[in-house]
Amino acid sequence: MTEQGLPAPDLDDFAQQIADAIESFLLAVQAISQEEDAGTAVPLLLLEVSQVLLAGARLGAQTDFRPEQEYQPDVGPDPDLDAMRLRLAETLGTVDTYSHNFEPYDPETFPAQLSDDLASIAADLANGLRHFRTGNVVEALWWWQFSYLASWGTNACGVVSALHSIVAHDRLDTEFVGEDDQIEAAEAALDSE
Repeated sequence: MTEQGLPAPDLDDFAQQIADAIESFLLAVQAISQEEDAGTAVPLLLLEVSQVLLAGARLGAQTDFRPEQEYQPDVGPDPDLDAMRLRLAETLGTVDTYSHNFEPYDPETFPAQLSDDLASIAADLANGLRHFRTGNVVEALWWWQFSYLASWGTNACGVVSALHSIVAHDRLDTEFVGEDDQIEAAEAALDSE
């Protein structure tokens, strides 16, 4: 048994599953940022952020991981995600800014940008992935779990809510062809009674 309560092989398997989910998210968001059509990008982002939230929930359900060292080992420079952030902001256009509630028990909301939050999530996840790739599994799990609870989980929840709202309004707020004629006919029928 490890200090985390999982047998060592299970810990390695768990870490690999989380790393795979995170790597998939990072690759997908980079690819989606190349999209020029928000109508395509938004549902794909909703899918990807929802999937990485599952990995976060799995991390949150574990007992706390404890790193072996007091300070994080240096794993090199942070990735430059600014180009991706700018492309996402351009693609998302007017829907990039949304109202985010950081604490559900406090009704105050703040303006946020989907592009900024997605880049922040990606930066947190990439940091843990660099630890994982150097073979420091416990440090990677600790970082992913800590940053999920402290930052990227909250950002991802806000992003999912905003993206879901966009998709729902797009699908549900459409008018049907001939709907006005049907309403007029129904009102005329009711008036004649």
